[in-house]
Amino acid sequence: MIDLSARQLAIAAGAGSAALLIAALGFQSIGYVPCELCILQRWPHLAAAIIAAILIFADIRIMRWAGALAAGLACAFAIYHAGVELAWWEGPAACTGGIDAMLNMSTQDLMTQLQSAPVVRCDQPQWYFLGLTMAGWNAIISAILTGMWLRSALGGGIRL
Repeated sequence: MIDLSARQLAIAAGAGSAALLIAALGFQSIGYVPCELCILQRWPHLAAAIIAAILIFADIRIMRWAGALAAGLACAFAIYHAGVELAWWEGPAACTGGIDAMLNMSTQDLMTQLQSAPVVRCDQPQWYFLGLTMAGWNAIISAILTGMWLRSALGGGIRL
């Protein structure tokens, strides 16, 4: 049996978010291009990982609540993305980002950028495992991580 304190549980949850980020970057490095919603799901995981790193040095209970919020947001974004993939609701109109950089481009540069940019639709998954997409797996894992953060924030540890 392994006993994890509330602080250790939060750090483990943050490590889980870091592992999800590493996995996402790994998939990206072998050719899977992320859509706008894929990128959106990464930010809360990054926040949770940073919060967990802070908890290594200082056990601040409010940080555990912040980690729970970050993991919960990651879960919500993943559920939203999975729903878009399943056509339960519509996703964002454009999955390619903003136009700020394009405002200062010449017409020729803009055309070159548009022709070379990969277009990745948020509603067309590139990968499935056991019938679930990356967004689906992220939703499940993020829900587990959220539960770990909440347990920690409430002052409880866990016995494995």
